[in-house]
Amino acid sequence: MTMMMVMMHGTELTDGYKPVIIVHGLFDGPKQLGTLAHFVTKVHPGTDVSVIDLYDNLASLKPMWTQVLGFRKAIVPIMQKAPDGVHFLCFSQGGLICRALLSIIPDHNVHTFVSLSSPQAGQYGDTDYLRWVFPDYVTRNIFHICYNRFGQKVSICDYWNDPRHRNLYLQRSTFLPLLNGERAHKDLEAWRNNFLRIKKLVLVGGPDDGVIMPWQSSHFGFYGRNENIVEMSKQEYYIRDWFGLKTLDARGDVLVCVQSGVQHTQWHSNYTVFSSCIEKWLT
Repeated sequence: MTMMMVMMHGTELTDGYKPVIIVHGLFDGPKQLGTLAHFVTKVHPGTDVSVIDLYDNLASLKPMWTQVLGFRKAIVPIMQKAPDGVHFLCFSQGGLICRALLSIIPDHNVHTFVSLSSPQAGQYGDTDYLRWVFPDYVTRNIFHICYNRFGQKVSICDYWNDPRHRNLYLQRSTFLPLLNGERAHKDLEAWRNNFLRIKKLVLVGGPDDGVIMPWQSSHFGFYGRNENIVEMSKQEYYIRDWFGLKTLDARGDVLVCVQSGVQHTQWHSNYTVFSSCIEKWLT
C-alpha cells in the first residue's frame, strides 16, 4: 500500500489508510456528520476524511440527478489524488447519491462503499420527514405528486417506490428504476460494470430506524405488492443481476450489518454502530 502524506489539524501525519469520503442525507449537512468523521480519525489516525459540503439542508430536496452531478464534480478530484483508492461512507439519501456515482463514473477507484441506513430499494412510508415535505398528503396518495414531472424535481420522489402503483413508478420515476436496472436504458451494461469496480458493499440498517420504510430497504429488501417484505435475494433486480448486486454477493463482497435500538438520526453518531459495522472496512 502506498504511503500517503496528509494534513490533519495542522499536523503532518503519515499513514496508509485510504481517504474516506462522507456524503450526508436528507436535511443534513457536514455539521451533522462531524461525529462520524471524528470516529474515523480516532481509530485510524491520519486518515484523510472529506465530508462533502454540497446540497445541505433544504438544498438536499433538489432532484437526485442534479445532486449526483454536483457531487461528482466535487468527489472526482479527491479520487484522482488517491492512487490506492478511496472509501465511500454515505448516510441515508446520500447512500443513493453514492450508488449513482458508482454507476456513472467509469474509472472510479472506490474500494469499500458503506451504505449507512440508506433507502437503497426505495422509500414508502409515513414519517416525520415526509409530513414535513408533503403536509397535506398521506403515504398512499403521494404517488399523485411523485410520479409526475413536477414531483420528480423533489429528491424524495426520485426514490419513492409505491408497491401499489408499480407501473407508474417504473414508467415515470427518473432515478431509482434506472439505477436498479428495472427500466432498460442504453447505459445499463456500462453502469453495471462501473458498479462492480467496488471491492466491498457494506449495508447497515436496523428495525428501529423509524424513517427508512421499510427498514429492510437499507439491505435492498422491499415491500411486495401486498406490502409483505421481499428480501434482497428475491428481488427481481437481484435475481436478474441487472446492476451487479448478485455478482457482488456471489463474490462474497456484500456484507449486511443489522443493529437494533438505533433511530435514524443516530446512525452517524452511534459509536457501537461504527465499531461493529464500519470501522474494519475503512483500512
